[in-house]
Amino acid sequence: QKQLVESGGGLVQPGGSLRLSCAASGFSLDYHAVAWFRQAPGKEREGVSCISSSGANTNYADSVKGRFIISRDLAKNTVYLQMNSLKPEDTAIYYCAAVGPIVQVMCVMTWDRNDYWGQGTQVTVSS
Repeated sequence: QKQLVESGGGLVQPGGSLRLSCAASGFSLDYHAVAWFRQAPGKEREGVSCISSSGANTNYADSVKGRFIISRDLAKNTVYLQMNSLKPEDTAIYYCAAVGPIVQVMCVMTWDRNDYWGQGTQVTVSS
């Protein structure tokens, strides 16, 4: 069964850090682009970050630039989202999604343009 499973969410104080993981099973993330999305209560889902199918290019929402870093480890078949300097407005359920196999220069953060989606992990930033 092909699936994505997120982990690493939790409760953290403002200014703290968390690292989210998106582990794929049943397929290889090689030649797959992966994106992270989030949805806060009462708000629309938004794209947070993505990494291209080659792994060479990344993209970030303006709200997280300079604070979040996306990376991947193909040996572990996992994509990570390192979140630093967290703010209360980062509180949301975080989802990862993947599309592929695909050859692309730049990734996009569009929810519907994916083949696989995870179930989400809760991130709460609060003192």
